[in-house]
Amino acid sequence: MTESSATELANGGVCQRVRNGVRAERNGLAKSIRRRRERRTKRHCQAEEEEEVPALPHARLYSRPFVESFEETPMLVAVLTYMGYGILTIFGYFRDYLRHWRIEKCHIAREKETQKDFVPLYQDFENFYTRNLYMRIRDNWNRPICSVPGAKVDLLERVSHDYNWTFQFTGRVVPGVINLGSYNYLGFAENTGPCLDSVAEVTEKYGVGVASTRQETGNLDRHEELETLVARFLGVESAMAFGMGFATNSMNIPALTGKGCLILSDELNHVSLVLGARLSGSTIRVFKHNNMQSLEKLLREAIVHGQPRTHRPWKKILIVVEGIYSMEGSIVRLPEVIALKKRYRAYLYLDEAHSIGALGPRGRGAVDYFGLDACDVDVMMGTFTKSFGAAGGYIAGKRELIDYLRVHSHSAVYATSMSPPVVEQIITSMKCIMGEDGTAVGRERVRQLAENTVYFRKRLREMGFIIYGNNDSPVVPMMLYMPAKIGAFGREMLRRHIGVVVVGFPATPIIESRARFCISAAHTKEMLDRALSVISEVGDLLQLKYSRRRKPPPFDNDACEDIDD
Repeated sequence: MTESSATELANGGVCQRVRNGVRAERNGLAKSIRRRRERRTKRHCQAEEEEEVPALPHARLYSRPFVESFEETPMLVAVLTYMGYGILTIFGYFRDYLRHWRIEKCHIAREKETQKDFVPLYQDFENFYTRNLYMRIRDNWNRPICSVPGAKVDLLERVSHDYNWTFQFTGRVVPGVINLGSYNYLGFAENTGPCLDSVAEVTEKYGVGVASTRQETGNLDRHEELETLVARFLGVESAMAFGMGFATNSMNIPALTGKGCLILSDELNHVSLVLGARLSGSTIRVFKHNNMQSLEKLLREAIVHGQPRTHRPWKKILIVVEGIYSMEGSIVRLPEVIALKKRYRAYLYLDEAHSIGALGPRGRGAVDYFGLDACDVDVMMGTFTKSFGAAGGYIAGKRELIDYLRVHSHSAVYATSMSPPVVEQIITSMKCIMGEDGTAVGRERVRQLAENTVYFRKRLREMGFIIYGNNDSPVVPMMLYMPAKIGAFGREMLRRHIGVVVVGFPATPIIESRARFCISAAHTKEMLDRALSVISEVGDLLQLKYSRRRKPPPFDNDACEDIDD
């Protein structure tokens, strides 16, 4: 894991494109671009369409246009959102007062009277949000399904008679709900086809459980084949598989860094990365989301000042980023991150949980998407839970790195081995993506996902919704803002047989509640058109079309570029 001197990728005169209304802190280049164009945009009340910006030094690192949109929250909407949360908070305190005097029944766990002098087991104030805000819209989450989580799902109907504190099943099934919530990017969550046949065969031979760790008697030949295949798929020397994606981050980062090391983490990194960084005992510093100026500033300060008090050089500097950010729909500026890590001789940890399989002409993640060398990423992490329709995660990189983790990773030493049917699902789907099954099905799924993503995002913008993220990201956040509209949107969509995920505070900033759509290669154009029609209908009903951008011309199917090797 040695570092070479800073090098620059030569990719011709590619223009960097940005939008008016993009937040300066979200875009490493937006600050300078915004200043340059401020005088031209002062006379406009609305955000403009995308414009080509003359090539800047960073643009030479990119082999393709990099377009992301984060339109500003309208001022009136922001004010009304804060007012909504304020009103809910006031009523929450009033209801807590009624519960305290037993006028209203309290359903949540609380201290017994006989333990009033004990140290509190439950932090009452910390549960305030759960009691008074989350419970109002709890019916939008944890919905049980009774089918394969494919392009359509069947839901078990449930009702609540105590304002979502408890639920009862009615015994009825809601069939044919279009699934816009699952991470089934390539459509491998299915109960027919070659993957299922292979899984059934392996289950009959090996069973379901291994009942041991990899270091004892749980290391199967299928595990060895999987790790060899993952390394070949990613173009690296070696790889290691783990049974849980969350633990792949939280248990391996502490094995890589420790006291005297510095972790530079994107502010929107997944909680598994945050937990792993905290468990490591390293010093953690956070840079603004996808902002290369903020990252470089922290790198410079780390090199110049060293460790606090002693000013000794850091033992190791690790930059931690994600390929696709699952709440923002944005893609990491990987060429710039790699250039910075080389310049300052840091290490790079790339989490490709959402991007592996979903990005790049060959479905091999952010590195493939930008046409970069996998050897420039020191630690490549990803999960099998999304594009591969399975479970678990992997770490890939140089052979020395993987050999070290096999001995020092808690997830490797103490965790039970991956289930053989799960391993076989990954192997079969990955070979399909690589074309090693003798068909072009995998390549077609990657192409279809890219086409569906562009089409869906384009149509939503035409309708007037505020959409976050990169044009090529299959994670599509649509802004709802107001707390009352979180529950209303989820319920109205389900009433029309569309299943969606809605997200609010504290998972997002308080004024940025949203619906998050996950596009799949399994979605047909008819399904997407049906979903878009319903979204537009509900958007009009709830007045969700907040965008102030000038609407683009009607969508042209021919505008979708083919994805080639």
